[in-house]
Amino acid sequence: MKHSLKTGFSFGLTSGIITTLGIIVGLQSTINSRLVVIGGVLTIAIADALSDALGIHMSEESENKHTAQEIWEATFSTLISKSVFSLTFLVPVILLPLTTAVLVSLFWGFFLISIFSYATAKKNQQKPWKCIAEHVILALCVVLITHYVGLWVSTAFG
Repeated sequence: MKHSLKTGFSFGLTSGIITTLGIIVGLQSTINSRLVVIGGVLTIAIADALSDALGIHMSEESENKHTAQEIWEATFSTLISKSVFSLTFLVPVILLPLTTAVLVSLFWGFFLISIFSYATAKKNQQKPWKCIAEHVILALCVVLITHYVGLWVSTAFG
């Protein structure tokens, strides 16, 4: 895979999963509304994906070592991967009771992060369990923080 596509894909996948899990858990802890969670996921898939794509675009430009084509490949692969991975979380939210959907989403997100971490570790000749543990722990921190912030918001302002 070309470096530019790999850059956008890996960033979009990781950001899409972690940001979407954070918004799902945070909103469910705050208001516990399927409609609000769906709106949050769609916002991530559109606004945040566009924002991240622009961020990758500007980051790649600032390095001053990529062609215009490579910059645009990284931009579009970020946009597409972030949007697609974020949108996959709509399936359980739409089809299942919200509490169950959150648990399924957590499983799905941690599964995807683990698979991608494993593949990355193998490619880089690293120990997969270390890479998986590092990435899952970081994602778990995001989930826990957004859960407790959501609970705080619901009690402080609800």
